[in-house]
Amino acid sequence: MKKFILFDNDGVLVETEKFYYQANVKALKELNVNLDFDTYMEIMARGGTAWEVAKKQGISKEVIDKKRFQRDIYYQEFLRKEDIEIPGVKNILKELSQNYKMAIITTSRRVDFDLIHKNRGIVDFMDFTLCVEEYKRAKPYPDPYLAGLKKFNAKKEETIVVEDSQRGLTSAYNAQIECIIVKNEFTKTHDFSKADYFINKLEELKTIL
Repeated sequence: MKKFILFDNDGVLVETEKFYYQANVKALKELNVNLDFDTYMEIMARGGTAWEVAKKQGISKEVIDKKRFQRDIYYQEFLRKEDIEIPGVKNILKELSQNYKMAIITTSRRVDFDLIHKNRGIVDFMDFTLCVEEYKRAKPYPDPYLAGLKKFNAKKEETIVVEDSQRGLTSAYNAQIECIIVKNEFTKTHDFSKADYFINKLEELKTIL
Protein backbone atom coordinates (compact mmCIF):
# COMPACT_ATOMS: atom_id res chain seq x y z
CA MET A 1 0.00 0.00 0.00
CA LYS A 2 1.35 3.40 -0.99
CA LYS A 3 1.66 6.06 1.71
CA PHE A 4 4.00 8.60 0.08
CA ILE A 5 3.93 10.43 -3.27
CA LEU A 6 7.03 12.16 -4.65
CA PHE A 7 6.13 14.60 -7.42
CA ASP A 8 8.37 16.04 -10.07
CA ASN A 9 7.59 19.74 -10.55
CA ASP A 10 8.10 21.01 -14.10
CA GLY A 11 5.65 19.43 -16.52
CA VAL A 12 3.76 17.61 -13.75
CA LEU A 13 2.48 20.34 -11.42
CA VAL A 14 3.24 23.41 -13.55
CA GLU A 15 3.78 23.87 -17.29
CA THR A 16 7.24 25.46 -17.33
CA GLU A 17 9.42 23.23 -19.50
CA LYS A 18 8.74 24.97 -22.81
CA PHE A 19 9.72 28.31 -21.31
CA TYR A 20 13.00 26.92 -19.99
CA TYR A 21 13.71 25.68 -23.51
CA GLN A 22 12.85 29.09 -24.97
CA ALA A 23 15.16 30.81 -22.47
CA ASN A 24 18.03 28.53 -23.54
CA VAL A 25 17.30 29.16 -27.22
CA LYS A 26 17.27 32.93 -26.69
CA ALA A 27 20.55 32.96 -24.74
CA LEU A 28 22.37 30.64 -27.13
CA LYS A 29 21.18 32.60 -30.15
CA GLU A 30 23.08 35.59 -28.77
CA LEU A 31 26.21 33.44 -29.21
CA ASN A 32 25.13 32.56 -32.76
CA VAL A 33 24.40 29.02 -31.59
CA ASN A 34 21.22 27.27 -32.74
CA LEU A 35 19.50 24.92 -30.32
CA ASP A 36 16.89 22.91 -32.21
CA PHE A 37 14.14 21.12 -30.34
CA ASP A 38 15.19 17.54 -31.15
CA THR A 39 18.74 18.18 -29.93
CA TYR A 40 17.41 19.75 -26.75
CA MET A 41 15.11 16.78 -26.12
CA GLU A 42 17.98 14.32 -26.52
CA ILE A 43 20.13 16.33 -24.09
CA MET A 44 17.38 16.70 -21.50
CA ALA A 45 16.38 13.02 -21.68
CA ARG A 46 19.83 11.91 -20.54
CA GLY A 47 20.31 14.72 -18.04
CA GLY A 48 22.80 16.80 -20.00
CA THR A 49 22.98 20.56 -20.48
CA ALA A 50 22.02 22.78 -23.41
CA TRP A 51 25.44 24.40 -23.18
CA GLU A 52 27.02 21.28 -24.66
CA VAL A 53 26.05 22.73 -28.05
CA ALA A 54 28.05 25.89 -27.36
CA LYS A 55 31.05 23.94 -26.08
CA LYS A 56 31.13 21.89 -29.30
CA GLN A 57 31.45 25.14 -31.24
CA GLY A 58 34.52 26.11 -29.22
CA ILE A 59 32.92 28.77 -27.02
CA SER A 60 34.85 29.26 -23.79
CA LYS A 61 33.62 28.36 -20.32
CA GLU A 62 33.89 31.98 -19.25
CA VAL A 63 31.57 33.15 -22.04
CA ILE A 64 29.17 30.26 -21.42
CA ASP A 65 28.97 31.01 -17.69
CA LYS A 66 28.04 34.64 -18.39
CA LYS A 67 25.42 33.61 -20.93
CA ARG A 68 24.04 30.97 -18.55
CA PHE A 69 23.39 33.78 -16.07
CA GLN A 70 21.53 35.65 -18.82
CA ARG A 71 19.50 32.50 -19.59
CA ASP A 72 18.38 32.40 -15.97
CA ILE A 73 17.18 36.00 -16.24
CA TYR A 74 15.22 35.19 -19.41
CA TYR A 75 13.65 32.16 -17.74
CA GLN A 76 12.49 34.17 -14.75
CA GLU A 77 11.01 36.76 -17.10
CA PHE A 78 8.97 33.99 -18.74
CA LEU A 79 7.87 32.68 -15.35
CA ARG A 80 6.60 36.10 -14.33
CA LYS A 81 4.55 36.79 -17.46
CA GLU A 82 3.45 33.43 -18.92
CA ASP A 83 0.57 31.21 -17.84
CA ILE A 84 2.18 28.10 -16.33
CA GLU A 85 -0.85 26.70 -14.54
CA ILE A 86 -2.08 23.17 -15.20
CA PRO A 87 -5.87 23.10 -14.65
CA GLY A 88 -7.16 21.04 -11.73
CA VAL A 89 -3.81 20.44 -9.99
CA LYS A 90 -4.79 21.96 -6.65
CA ASN A 91 -8.06 20.05 -6.55
CA ILE A 92 -6.39 16.67 -7.02
CA LEU A 93 -3.63 17.53 -4.53
CA LYS A 94 -6.19 18.56 -1.93
CA GLU A 95 -7.96 15.23 -2.35
CA LEU A 96 -4.75 13.18 -2.27
CA SER A 97 -3.44 15.02 0.80
CA GLN A 98 -6.21 13.43 2.87
CA ASN A 99 -4.67 9.97 2.43
CA TYR A 100 -1.03 10.46 1.42
CA LYS A 101 2.05 12.35 2.53
CA MET A 102 3.46 14.27 -0.44
CA ALA A 103 6.60 16.13 -1.51
CA ILE A 104 8.05 17.81 -4.59
CA ILE A 105 11.47 16.61 -5.81
CA THR A 106 12.79 18.87 -8.55
CA THR A 107 15.99 19.72 -10.42
CA SER A 108 14.94 23.38 -10.47
CA ARG A 109 17.02 25.94 -8.62
CA ARG A 110 15.42 27.08 -5.37
CA VAL A 111 15.19 30.67 -6.61
CA ASP A 112 13.23 29.58 -9.70
CA PHE A 113 11.08 27.15 -7.72
CA ASP A 114 10.07 29.83 -5.23
CA LEU A 115 9.18 32.19 -8.07
CA ILE A 116 7.10 29.50 -9.77
CA HIS A 117 5.15 28.74 -6.60
CA LYS A 118 4.69 32.22 -5.19
CA ASN A 119 1.01 32.58 -4.24
CA ARG A 120 0.14 29.45 -6.25
CA GLY A 121 -0.99 27.28 -3.32
CA ILE A 122 0.49 24.02 -4.61
CA VAL A 123 3.21 23.67 -1.97
CA ASP A 124 0.57 24.05 0.77
CA PHE A 125 -0.27 20.39 0.22
CA MET A 126 3.35 19.22 0.47
CA ASP A 127 5.24 18.06 3.54
CA PHE A 128 8.46 19.40 2.01
CA THR A 129 10.16 20.32 -1.26
CA LEU A 130 13.68 19.48 -2.45
CA CYS A 131 15.49 21.54 -5.10
CA VAL A 132 18.77 20.92 -6.93
CA GLU A 133 20.91 22.54 -4.23
CA GLU A 134 19.58 20.14 -1.59
CA TYR A 135 21.00 16.80 -2.72
CA LYS A 136 24.35 15.68 -4.12
CA ARG A 137 23.62 14.69 -7.74
CA ALA A 138 20.69 15.69 -9.94
CA LYS A 139 18.40 13.43 -11.96
CA PRO A 140 18.98 10.96 -13.64
CA TYR A 141 21.00 9.91 -10.58
CA PRO A 142 18.90 8.36 -7.79
CA ASP A 143 20.04 10.93 -5.20
CA PRO A 144 16.98 13.26 -5.41
CA TYR A 145 14.41 10.54 -4.80
CA LEU A 146 16.56 8.75 -2.23
CA ALA A 147 16.78 12.08 -0.38
CA GLY A 148 12.98 12.25 -0.48
CA LEU A 149 12.69 8.76 0.99
CA LYS A 150 15.14 9.63 3.74
CA LYS A 151 13.32 12.83 4.67
CA PHE A 152 10.03 10.95 4.93
CA ASN A 153 11.73 7.96 6.59
CA ALA A 154 9.75 5.97 4.03
CA LYS A 155 10.24 2.53 2.53
CA LYS A 156 10.57 2.23 -1.26
CA GLU A 157 7.59 -0.06 -1.53
CA GLU A 158 5.42 2.50 0.31
CA THR A 159 6.34 5.25 -2.15
CA ILE A 160 5.51 6.19 -5.73
CA VAL A 161 7.02 8.85 -8.02
CA VAL A 162 5.10 10.97 -10.53
CA GLU A 163 7.24 12.13 -13.47
CA ASP A 164 7.00 13.35 -17.05
CA SER A 165 10.57 13.00 -18.35
CA GLN A 166 13.01 10.23 -19.16
CA ARG A 167 15.61 11.80 -16.89
CA GLY A 168 13.17 11.80 -13.96
CA LEU A 169 12.01 8.26 -14.69
CA THR A 170 15.62 7.08 -14.73
CA SER A 171 16.18 8.74 -11.37
CA ALA A 172 13.19 6.95 -9.85
CA TYR A 173 14.17 3.65 -11.51
CA ASN A 174 17.73 3.94 -10.18
CA ALA A 175 16.29 4.61 -6.72
CA GLN A 176 14.12 1.46 -7.16
CA ILE A 177 10.87 3.36 -6.64
CA GLU A 178 7.79 2.70 -8.78
CA CYS A 179 7.09 5.54 -11.21
CA ILE A 180 3.98 6.89 -12.89
CA ILE A 181 4.50 8.86 -16.10
CA VAL A 182 1.96 11.59 -16.75
CA LYS A 183 1.57 12.39 -20.43
CA ASN A 184 3.18 15.65 -21.52
CA GLU A 185 3.37 16.79 -25.14
CA PHE A 186 6.73 18.42 -24.48
CA THR A 187 8.42 15.15 -23.51
CA LYS A 188 6.45 12.71 -25.67
CA THR A 189 9.58 11.61 -27.59
CA HIS A 190 11.33 10.36 -24.42
CA ASP A 191 11.89 6.67 -23.70
CA PHE A 192 9.46 5.62 -20.95
CA SER A 193 9.93 1.86 -21.28
CA LYS A 194 10.99 1.57 -17.61
CA ALA A 195 7.81 3.22 -16.29
CA ASP A 196 5.39 1.22 -14.14
CA TYR A 197 2.25 3.17 -15.01
CA PHE A 198 1.01 5.80 -17.46
CA ILE A 199 -1.70 8.43 -17.08
CA ASN A 200 -2.97 11.12 -19.44
CA LYS A 201 -3.54 13.71 -16.72
CA LEU A 202 -2.95 14.09 -13.00
CA GLU A 203 -6.58 13.42 -12.09
CA GLU A 204 -6.07 9.78 -13.12
CA LEU A 205 -3.64 9.22 -10.24
CA LYS A 206 -6.53 8.10 -8.06
CA THR A 207 -7.27 5.15 -10.35
CA ILE A 208 -3.74 3.79 -9.84
CA LEU A 209 -3.27 4.57 -6.17
